Amino acid sequence: MELNLTRPLLFFDIESTGLNIATDGIIELSFVKAMPDGEVKVKTWKIKPWDFRNHRVIPINPSASEVNGVKDEDLVDCPKFIEVLPEVAGWLSGSDLAGFNSTKFDLPMLAEEIERVRDYCQTRLSDPKAHDKAAEMLRCIEGIDLHESRMVDVQNIYHHMEPRNLRAAYRFYCGGKDFENAHTAEADTLATYEVLKAQLDRYQAPTEYQQEVLKNDVDALSKIGARARNVDFAGRLYYNDDGEPTISFGKHKGRTAREIWESEPSYFAWIENGDFTLDTKRQFARLKQRFQKERKEALNRPATADELAGLASKWGSGKLF
Repeated sequence: MELNLTRPLLFFDIESTGLNIATDGIIELSFVKAMPDGEVKVKTWKIKPWDFRNHRVIPINPSASEVNGVKDEDLVDCPKFIEVLPEVAGWLSGSDLAGFNSTKFDLPMLAEEIERVRDYCQTRLSDPKAHDKAAEMLRCIEGIDLHESRMVDVQNIYHHMEPRNLRAAYRFYCGGKDFENAHTAEADTLATYEVLKAQLDRYQAPTEYQQEVLKNDVDALSKIGARARNVDFAGRLYYNDDGEPTISFGKHKGRTAREIWESEPSYFAWIENGDFTLDTKRQFARLKQRFQKERKEALNRPATADELAGLASKWGSGKLF
């Protein structure tokens, strides 16, 4: 069925250097514009991700490259987002928006890139040499307010019309009927048991449309769809790629707990007295005890030969520097 439109509907998708909207950048932006008369227009940009504050390229996270296949060297000759923004603004003008899971990622990322340009241009207004270009760019994006655009998220429709709950899973995997006494603890637990066995039956061998098979192994099954391994159940702390407990929220998001303990130990007291789960408080307390123990051991251990030699060379001449 063709879309019934009274104004253009702009489908869009973004590839980026990573998943952190505050620090990552767009490397590819694609628009498909469905017009009310049935015409469809397509435009895609490859973009050099740029950090305006530090005047440098934003490197692509290796995990992002594994997904989108784009590497830093592929974007050397591509324009920065600020250079394509006037054209992007033209495509956005007068359009509603659509995408798949775009509400959670693509839309915020696009808005962030526009705000970065806005912020940069406002700082350049004070420079006589850059004033005119900065003012022109600000006029170009003045009318863009993505908060005002209607957003059709196709994934939301998918999940709304095809619920991803236990009842739907039981119908899909176990014969097409509802199980009795749904939402009682025992019935739901038994249904979950039956669904897992049926999933193992269904995905024993690859098909044309489903290449992956399910291994009948608890360790393998537990890793499917698993997110970053959390330290606490609430996910306030997680293990980073180096296995270090890392903070997942607030002003210290992305910094390790060890780093915060060394620079701002009062943060741990704030956690202890804050509105957090007892498990979260316990995990922070355990880390605090560990860091305190490591510091005490470091202070009490004998100096190594290299450390003694360094002290001798520093103080032997009687000079401080």
